[in-house]
Amino acid sequence: MNDIPRRVWLEIDLDTLVDNYRKISEAVAPCVVLAVLKANAYGLGVLPIAEALAQAGATSFGVAEPHEALQLLPLGKPVQILSSILPDEIEPMVEAGVTLPITDSVTAARISAAAVRHGTTATAHVKLDTGMGRLGILAQEALPVIEQAAALPGLRLEGIFSHFPYAYQTGSELTDNQMDTFCAIVEQAAARGIHFAKRHIANSDAINNFPRACRAPFNQVRTGINLHGSFDTAGRRTLHVSPVLTLKTRLTAIRTLPAGTGIGYGHTYRLHHATCVGTVSAGYADGLPLALSNRGYLLIHGVPCPVIGRLSMDYTTVSLESVPEAQVGDEVVCLGGTGIHALTVEDWAALKNTHPYEIICSFGNRVQRRYLSRA
Repeated sequence: MNDIPRRVWLEIDLDTLVDNYRKISEAVAPCVVLAVLKANAYGLGVLPIAEALAQAGATSFGVAEPHEALQLLPLGKPVQILSSILPDEIEPMVEAGVTLPITDSVTAARISAAAVRHGTTATAHVKLDTGMGRLGILAQEALPVIEQAAALPGLRLEGIFSHFPYAYQTGSELTDNQMDTFCAIVEQAAARGIHFAKRHIANSDAINNFPRACRAPFNQVRTGINLHGSFDTAGRRTLHVSPVLTLKTRLTAIRTLPAGTGIGYGHTYRLHHATCVGTVSAGYADGLPLALSNRGYLLIHGVPCPVIGRLSMDYTTVSLESVPEAQVGDEVVCLGGTGIHALTVEDWAALKNTHPYEIICSFGNRVQRRYLSRA
């Protein structure tokens, strides 16, 4: 029974992913790329993505929480938790050798104590709040915490990092001020004999909009969405990366319906004349934005087919007037494709008035992930 083809699938081009990684690495050199693979690599499947990147030379990975870190440890690369760490998570993470964030002096002491109990040295990065207002040590409190942490047994302060809230806005004064604050803290720590081997503040937005964040004293950058060939909806797009994903489904029904027929829930669309209508086996449960209703299109045989009526959970209805040769079972491209009609993550984000990250993370569990590679 497992050989029944899936109705909806996501094709993930690992060769393009690797090419994107190499292009980003070249663009930010001599900074090193930390590949951010949180949330199951943004929903694309963390292990196949991580394995491809590791084979391409990726030296470390960033995640959001402990279970994500444990998945990646077998690859033999350093894994860093970028968010926060809860008290009951510290012991197993220290034992596993995960690089941990220090967000306050209490956390630093707990990490140290766990390392001493296990007879090991824990690796940590100091997380600064230079303006995000979410997590980390406030700039004015940073030096005392850093000095206390540096003196603790079993604790190695490998790095220091922070995060931008406005890096998608070219010329953001706050972003420049954050870098000034960060650099000042690094210099003040160095004056006290505390040196960080890794210093990072740039995310994908900053790589494209703030080259300064990719130069000394910074020597590492973090990127996730650019690896997938996508960008924020605002700001520059200086990296020459390509989309890695294509969302596909199949045409499940073709009918010619008379003029005046209402289509879908609420009959938000009525046929102006007798029309060949196709029903497609994908809906909002599969990640298609409801905003496509009566506004977007899908590709059949490379031809745009307008979405008519409201999307439902499992189906989308399209006009087939432009592809009279279409047949039941034909492949339908919901997202991706080539040529002038290709549909991008950014297109869907703009249509939905949201962020590209939300689009990539929204593909449901019944969407099969298929990994493509010439290797």
